[in-house]
Amino acid sequence: MNQSILLLGGNLGDRKANLSLAIKSIENRCGKIISLSKIHESEAWGFDSNDNFLNQAIIISTSLTADKLLSKLQRIEKEAGRIQHSDTYESRIMDIDILFYNSEIINTETLIIPHPRLHLRKFTLNCLMDIYPDFIHPTLSKSITELLDSCVDSTKVWPYE
Repeated sequence: MNQSILLLGGNLGDRKANLSLAIKSIENRCGKIISLSKIHESEAWGFDSNDNFLNQAIIISTSLTADKLLSKLQRIEKEAGRIQHSDTYESRIMDIDILFYNSEIINTETLIIPHPRLHLRKFTLNCLMDIYPDFIHPTLSKSITELLDSCVDSTKVWPYE
């Protein structure tokens, strides 16, 4: 079995219900959920939006390869109502990123793992702190705690509810 860490997020519609629906779909189609972070709320990162994001990290145990996992996650996003207009950042109903897949380094045309910007995003690191603060980033050789301590992202992030 493989272990993958995912980040779920969105800022449109019923944000909390969308997270719950994505988690159920992931468990039904991708693998067993091992751990869930708290839900964190944050301002948009990389673009301007009046709608704050909700984000949650999860750890799953899966028999799927990284490519097959990506394919199933993209289908879940589409079924949730995600419409991707461009390659730029934009508001969305649901976004599911593969942050880590075991401790593997994958760099293909369709998939880069570890996620190339996770260490730059406070909202991602805060979610990861809840579930795996000691995980060592395979290319940066730093723990999640160390990455958060050195993160210069000034975007506001706070616990939801």
